Amino acid sequence: MAILENIRKRTTVLILIIGLALFAFVISGVFTSNDLGGGKIGSSVAEINGNEISIDDFRRKVETASNRFGPSASSMQVVNQVWDQEVRNSILGQQFEDLGIDIERDQIMNYIKTIPSYSQNPQFTDENGVFDENKFRDFIADLRANSPSQYDLWLQDEQSIIQNAKQQTYFNLVKAGVGATLKEGELDYKLANDKVDIKYVRLPYTLIADSTINITKSEIQSYINSHKEDFKQEEARDIQYVFFEEKASVDDENAIKEEVTKLMGDRVEYLEENDTMDTIPGFKNTSDITAFLDRNSDLKFDTIYKAKRDLTGIFADTLASLKVGDTYGPYKDGDYFKVSKKVNIKTNGSAKASHILITWKGAERASPNITRTKEEAEAKAKELLVEAKEKDAVFVQLARDNSDGPSAPNGGDLGYFQEGAMVAEFNDFVFKNEVGTIDLVETALGYHIVKIDDKQDVYQIATLAREIEPSETTINTIFMNATTFEMESISGEKAFTDLAKESEYTVRPVNKLKAMDENLPGLNSQRGIVQWAFNNDTKIGDIKRFSVNNGYAIVQMTGVYEEGLKTVEDASTTVLPILRKEKKAAQLISANTGKSIEDIAKDNSVSVSNASALTVKSPTIPGAGREPTVVGTAFAMNEGETSELLEGESGVFIITVTKKDEAPKLENYSTFANTIKTANAGKVNTAVYNALKEAADIEDKRAIFY
Repeated sequence: MAILENIRKRTTVLILIIGLALFAFVISGVFTSNDLGGGKIGSSVAEINGNEISIDDFRRKVETASNRFGPSASSMQVVNQVWDQEVRNSILGQQFEDLGIDIERDQIMNYIKTIPSYSQNPQFTDENGVFDENKFRDFIADLRANSPSQYDLWLQDEQSIIQNAKQQTYFNLVKAGVGATLKEGELDYKLANDKVDIKYVRLPYTLIADSTINITKSEIQSYINSHKEDFKQEEARDIQYVFFEEKASVDDENAIKEEVTKLMGDRVEYLEENDTMDTIPGFKNTSDITAFLDRNSDLKFDTIYKAKRDLTGIFADTLASLKVGDTYGPYKDGDYFKVSKKVNIKTNGSAKASHILITWKGAERASPNITRTKEEAEAKAKELLVEAKEKDAVFVQLARDNSDGPSAPNGGDLGYFQEGAMVAEFNDFVFKNEVGTIDLVETALGYHIVKIDDKQDVYQIATLAREIEPSETTINTIFMNATTFEMESISGEKAFTDLAKESEYTVRPVNKLKAMDENLPGLNSQRGIVQWAFNNDTKIGDIKRFSVNNGYAIVQMTGVYEEGLKTVEDASTTVLPILRKEKKAAQLISANTGKSIEDIAKDNSVSVSNASALTVKSPTIPGAGREPTVVGTAFAMNEGETSELLEGESGVFIITVTKKDEAPKLENYSTFANTIKTANAGKVNTAVYNALKEAADIEDKRAIFY
C-alpha cells in the first residue's frame, strides 16, 4: 500500500527517469560494439576440452532448477549449481566415451532401487515394502500417456539417473585398482605405534623481534617465482561504496507513533449524508476488532490463541499480564509501531504431555513390523502403566525402551499443544485431568500410557500495527544527498573517501570480488554492480550510482587483479612471515652451532624439556605444538644420539633421543592394509574428479550472460 502511494506521488519523476534511461539505452546501442543480439558473444556458455555447452540448453536447465528450488535459492545460486553439474557431466562424459561406458535398462532400474525417494515410496512398493519394478514402470507409462509435462520432468530425472549410474560404474572401475599391500599395512601400523622419547631445547622464533628482520621486494618476488602454484590468483576487482539507505528518520518515526496513538481513542466525524456528528470507536473501544484492523492496521487480526512463550520476545511478560480488554502501547517492535489488546484468555488452554504408545497389527498408522495382537498390546500397556505409576519410575526411559510412537527417542515428549490438536480420546483425557496424572487411554492408534506434564494459559491478542517507513520528504532528501555525492565525487575535485568523510558518510570496501559473485556485504544480492566492475570499459577510479533495495549505492572501482600470479604487494601478507621465519632460523642456528644442548639452553635463557611417546602419525610435542620435521628426525636417529640444530615450525630445536620403542610385531597386517584400502577407495570419487577438472581446459563465459 505504501509502495503504491510512493509511486503515485512520484509519477512525474519516474517518467523523466524512465525516459532518460531509454534514451541512454538507445544511444549506448549506437556508439558501443557490444551487440548482444548480433551473436558476437557466441551461443555457448562454456567450452570444456573443446566441447561447447549451448547457452540455450543451459538456460533451460537453469529454469528447470529454479522451479525446483523455488524462492529459497537466488538466481546466481541456481546458475552456479547448474554450472557445476554441467562441468562435471562434461568432464566425466568424455571419460565415459573414451572408455565405452554405457548403461543398459536393467542397470538403470538397479540404480533407481538405490534411491530412497523411489525405492521407499509407498507408491512403488508391494505389501512387504519392497520396491516393485512393475508398479514403477506403470507409473512412468501413465505419465507419458496422461501428463506430458510431468513426463518431460521425468525424462530430465532419467538423464540425471543415467549420468549418475555411469559415474558409479566409472568410479567403481577406478576403485577396483585401489589396494594396499601387507607391507603398506605394516608401515601404517608402525607409524602409529612405534614411539620415541626425546630431550630437547627449543629456541622460539619470538626470541628475535620482527622489526629486526629486513625483507626486500626482490626476495618476496623470488619466493613467489619459486612457488607459483601457491600464488595463483583469479581475475578479481576491488570496489568501495557509500550506501544511501531509504529509512525512516526520527521525525518519521514520531509521526507514525502519533498516528497509532490517535487510532487508540475515539474520534468524532461529520457524516454528510445524515448531517450529524458521529463518534467512531477507536482501538480501545471498538466492538469489531477484525474490521477495525482491516481498515487501520498493516497487520491483520491473528485470531490464534498463543501461550506466553509464543508472544513477542521482550514484550511477552507485559502482554500476558494484561487483563481482558486492556491495551499496551504504542511500542516499537522491529519495523512496526504497535498497540496490543488482550481480547480473550483460555485458562490451561495449552498442555504438555508425554506418552508411551503400544500399538497392534492393523491399528491405524501401525508400522508393518508390528506383529502383536490387540489383546497382547492391551496387556503390555497395562503392565507399563503399573510400572509408570511407581514412585521411582523414570517415564522418559520407559518411553524410549517401549514406545511404538515416533516420539520414543524424545522420551515420549509430545511438547505443548492446544485443544483439538490430538485425537478426541487423547485430547479429552489431557484437558480434563490435572498435571501429573498418569493413565491409560485407548485410541485408533493404540494404547497410550499418558503423563500430563504441564499446562499453560493461552491468550488471544489483537495488535494494531503501522510499518515504520520513510516519508516522502525523507525519500526525496536521501535522493538529493545521493545525487549530490555522486556528482561531486565524479567531478574529481576531492577524493571519494575524503568527500565521504566530510559528509560523515561511511565508505565500505569490498575486496577481491570475483566475476561470478552476487552478494556484496551490506547490500546483499547486487549482480549489476559486479557486472559493472568487470565490464571492460570500467577503469580504476570510475564511479557509478546504482539503485539498490531501499536506496542507492555510489560505487567506485578501486582495484583490478588480472588472472595469473599475485603481485608482491598482494602476496606479501603470506610470504613475509615465511621469509622472516627462515631468516630467524638462520640467525639462531648460526649463533648456537657447536654448543651442547645444555649450553644452548643456558645461553638463550630457555629450559631443557622432555617429551615421551611421540609417534610419526601424531607429531605433536607438548609445549611446542605440531613439529613433524623434528619428530621425523628423532625416528631417524639412534638412541642416545643428539641432532644438529633443526628448523621447526615454532622455533629452532636441538634434540637427544632418550628412548625408542618399536611396536610389537604382528602375525598379519591385513587389518591395517584393509583400512588403508578402504580410506583410499573413499577418496576416489572426489580425488579423481578434482584431478580431471584441474587438467581440463575450461572456458567459462557465464559472466557474459548472467
